[in-house]
Amino acid sequence: MSQEKRPITAEDLYHLQIRSDPQISPDGRHVLFCVQRVDQKTEKKYGNLWVVNVESGEPRQFTYGDQNDRHPRWSPGGQEIAFFSNRKDEKQAQIYIIPFNGGEARPLTDLKGSFAAFEWSPSGTQLVCQFRNKDAEALEREEDEQKKKLGIVARHITSLEYKEDGAGYLPQEKWHIWIVNVTSGKTQQLTDGPYNETGPHWSPDEQQILFISNRSEDPAQEPDADDLYEVPASGGEMRVIETRQCRKLLASYSPDGQRIAYLGREQTGKFYQNSSLYIVPVAGGESRNLSTAFDLHLSVATLTDTGSETPQAPPTWSKDGRYIYCQATERGNQPLLAFADDPQSSSIRRVIDDAGVVGSFTLDTDQQRIAYLWGTLDSVGQVWLHEQESGQSRPLSSLNNSILNRIDLGQIEEVTIEGPDGIDLEGWILKPPGFDPAQQYPSILEIHGGPQTQYGRAFMHEFYLLAAAGYVVHWCNPRGSQGYGESFAGAIYNQWGTVDFADIMAWTDYVQQQPYIDPARMGVAGGSYGGYMTTLIIGRTQRFKAAAAQRVVSNFISFYGSSDMNWLTEGLMGSEAPPWSDLENYWRQSPISTIGNATTPTLLIHSESDLRCDREQGEQVFVALKRLGVDTELILFPEESHGLSRNGRTDRRIARLDHMKRWFEKYLK
Repeated sequence: MSQEKRPITAEDLYHLQIRSDPQISPDGRHVLFCVQRVDQKTEKKYGNLWVVNVESGEPRQFTYGDQNDRHPRWSPGGQEIAFFSNRKDEKQAQIYIIPFNGGEARPLTDLKGSFAAFEWSPSGTQLVCQFRNKDAEALEREEDEQKKKLGIVARHITSLEYKEDGAGYLPQEKWHIWIVNVTSGKTQQLTDGPYNETGPHWSPDEQQILFISNRSEDPAQEPDADDLYEVPASGGEMRVIETRQCRKLLASYSPDGQRIAYLGREQTGKFYQNSSLYIVPVAGGESRNLSTAFDLHLSVATLTDTGSETPQAPPTWSKDGRYIYCQATERGNQPLLAFADDPQSSSIRRVIDDAGVVGSFTLDTDQQRIAYLWGTLDSVGQVWLHEQESGQSRPLSSLNNSILNRIDLGQIEEVTIEGPDGIDLEGWILKPPGFDPAQQYPSILEIHGGPQTQYGRAFMHEFYLLAAAGYVVHWCNPRGSQGYGESFAGAIYNQWGTVDFADIMAWTDYVQQQPYIDPARMGVAGGSYGGYMTTLIIGRTQRFKAAAAQRVVSNFISFYGSSDMNWLTEGLMGSEAPPWSDLENYWRQSPISTIGNATTPTLLIHSESDLRCDREQGEQVFVALKRLGVDTELILFPEESHGLSRNGRTDRRIARLDHMKRWFEKYLK
């Protein structure tokens, strides 16, 4: 007898295990990946390494213990694995090495500070690391019990780059490039000074290290002034590889060491631009944009609340140097593409292009197999394998299936309508479990953050939870979203709350016309840019009967300087000047400017340690609504950052969802 399925619950967040960072062995026979779990008693998140045999498809746990093991990387010969772990000190990760065929993990480093990444040398004798030392004052406090007890006396801030959401106040020390001997653990620092160096990568002959750095007079005020650099792996003078100065994200050498592929942008200061793929000769010369003809954003910009924080993979060269593999954000999907390095013509091969989202990926030495993270609308990301010769893909992990197979998620309908100005407006409608087309249902419009992101074919626990509570949940990608071309993303540049508002209202009109929608019971919710739009909506229309505005941007004037993006608001919003020179423009695009019209009961949700959208942005809306006599509540979450809904402490994520359900139950049921 088949088991009756149940609705999803908020508490399922405790039981969903999150996979990330699949790494295929050089011989293509095994795939390593990370699995994150939550200890419900302590609310701590732990991560261990797992491995799966490609032929048998049977995953097994590889490391054990209540710690965080992450960033596994195979040695070139496949005999050893290096990874980060905090197993010795919860607050200090080190690099460990473990034999693949059995044996204990041994600590390789004993450094005080933060690691961002590392990479094996081609010979397997060294690692190159991106590492940031702990400040001398912090070390001094740790070694003196009285100073440790008293804590920080004062923060001396001299740079605009002084805080980061999720990290807090930044140390004075910068990211630098280090070499670690794999046998002895001996370290050598290759770079120094008041600049950050990121993304280190070995040259094929192991003589040079490639990295990205911004060495302008004041990098914090010229954030797009990145350059490519080489430094000898044995130490010595670095040299700049001449390219157009623009934001650069990741870089890698061609197999022959003569070319460099990197991701970057054409112009400075415009956040909406496509991230494009460039090629530049190592010896110097003009760079070529391989992706401009396709109007694609080569980045990972699809939202999910059950994903991981695995960084985007760098451009990956084919063995013959003719193609470069990259992910793209495209019309709700995240395909894996291969761009031809051909000066005469532009072409791409669509390697993995199904309806879903490719997370991080790796290839074996022969490049016949690709291990990748794959997520869909109804499946939390799993580890998959793609066979290049046959073009076939298959799953290698099935964690969470035992949970999801027992859950009725409801049914999702994908819809594309003609929006304002003749644009195609893509969206999704989720109908609750047990949906009866003869009934009329309350509905909730969800609006994504960013704005330069997209909703897509990725699992959203929050949406399914609201649907399980009896709501039709719907969402779309209005202008300003990524994935639909650069002009689509740039349509709200210096025009926030214009065409994007029109698109969202047109989408809502379409949904409202469906016979199963009760027009008198429509709600709206969103966070970050979605919180901006939710706050804007309640000041412009009374069509929604309840709203949940989260981590909002409400006032661009006070947002300027209070965010960890500080003055970069200019590039995000699109103003050509700071607010003291462009006050009317900042006010025009601020939702607080029309809050006096609001009558919609609104729940405000904010994290106390949100450094991206300071909590005063939400507090302004709360105070205004209270003064207006509009029913409103403010929920603040201590210690949490901007990413609460995705990676916050699980009990707080659940409390957030419970408050949203309670609020909508009050006004839409």
